[in-house]
Amino acid sequence: MNRINNQSKLDDYIEKYNIEDFFGINMKNHMELHSFNKGSHIVKVNEPIDYFYFFVEGKIKVYTILKNGKSLLFRLYNPLTIIGDVEFIDCDKANSNIEAINECLCIAISMSNIRKYAVNDPTFLKCICESLGKKFISSSIASSINILYPLENRLSSYLLAIAPENNEHSNLDGGIITDKFTEMADLLGTSYRHLIRTINKLCDEKIIRKERNSIIILNLNALEKLAGDLYK
Repeated sequence: MNRINNQSKLDDYIEKYNIEDFFGINMKNHMELHSFNKGSHIVKVNEPIDYFYFFVEGKIKVYTILKNGKSLLFRLYNPLTIIGDVEFIDCDKANSNIEAINECLCIAISMSNIRKYAVNDPTFLKCICESLGKKFISSSIASSINILYPLENRLSSYLLAIAPENNEHSNLDGGIITDKFTEMADLLGTSYRHLIRTINKLCDEKIIRKERNSIIILNLNALEKLAGDLYK
């Protein structure tokens, strides 16, 4: 995590997402802008969470680690998303992993200041309730995805979600995606062997091309049809 000391940029994001409207009191002086590099964790499960975040730029994935050591994907998010609402209510440690898919920006307020100044703010508490309600619905949907949708659909949606929007190294429909396939299999709730079979099937259909630990999207429209919006 890096602090960005740029008040003008912070003000732009506050205005863009109407962050001040989430509070009935003035919390602007307590806000900071934090950046996270691709692949870094914004929060990690069972580790202290020191900041309440408004996620304002980039893409993030939320996942947990099961008792058998495997990862399981919950959801992928675009802005605007609140991070720390569950922990604000319940505990000091994160209950899931949140990882930056690309460079991400968050408006941060220290958890101590949130609890000190906003704990009795009706406007903020309403915001928390709405956020928790949305996450409950998302969690219910996510828990059914692995059961109700074939891996082909889940993989397609995941690839679209993590694909860079613009890639200067590729003139194909989509960008180049790199990922460890063992980790991808865990996140999608499948075996490595089944994942590779599914990737090879999409390769045979000329939808993607696999190159070592990279996947290149060849037919964006076909991938979008398979994907739907499972992880959006």
